[in-house]
Amino acid sequence: QEARLMARPRTDIAPRIIQAARRRFLTEGVDGASLRRIARDARTSIGMIYYYFPTKDDLFFRVLEDVDAAMLSDLEKVVAIDAPVAERIRRLSVRMSELSDTEIEVVRLVVREAISSSARLDRLIERFRQGHLALVLRAVGEGIARGEIDARFHPVLLMMSTFALGALPHLVRRVIGDRAPFADVPRGEPLANQLVEILFSGIGPKKAVP
Repeated sequence: QEARLMARPRTDIAPRIIQAARRRFLTEGVDGASLRRIARDARTSIGMIYYYFPTKDDLFFRVLEDVDAAMLSDLEKVVAIDAPVAERIRRLSVRMSELSDTEIEVVRLVVREAISSSARLDRLIERFRQGHLALVLRAVGEGIARGEIDARFHPVLLMMSTFALGALPHLVRRVIGDRAPFADVPRGEPLANQLVEILFSGIGPKKAVP
C-alpha cells in the first residue's frame, strides 16, 4: 500500500506536448514554433516541456518517433517474410500507399526540416540509416545474394531506386489527388503493383524473343 502511495501518478502531459508540438511544427516550422505557445496548446507550462524534452530538437525527434515507430515496425515485418525480394518490396510499397494522414504530415515535416537545417539533416540521416534505409538495404542485399537483383549496380543505388519508385509516387499521388494529369493514375495496391513491375522490369522496350 505504501508503494502505491509513493508511486508517481500516470500523466498524459508528454503526449499532449507531442501533439501540440506536431501541430505547431507543421504550420510554423521547428525554428519558428514558440515553446510557450506549444505549452499553452498542451495546457501545461514551459517548464514541463523542458522537463520532458531538454531541447526543441529533442521534442522534434520525439514527434517523429511517436509516429514513425508504428510504420517502422510494419516495414520490419514485411522485410522479414520468407518471400522473393520483389514481393517484399511490393508489400513495402503497399504499406507506403496506406500512410495515414498523420504519417503524411510527419513526412512533410521531415522533408521541410531536412532542407532547412543541416544539423537536423545529419541526425535525420543517422536515424533513417539505422531504420528505414537499413531495412531496404537488407532486402536488396538478400535479393543480390539470391540472384533476384542485378549485382552490377551498387547496393546503395539500388536502395535509392527502390525508395524512389516504391514510396515517392504514393506520396505524390496523395498530394496531387485527382488533379490532372493524375486523375486516371491508380492508387494503393494497384499502384504498388505497377511500381514494382517498373522497378524490376524497367521502362525500355522488351526485345522480341527470336
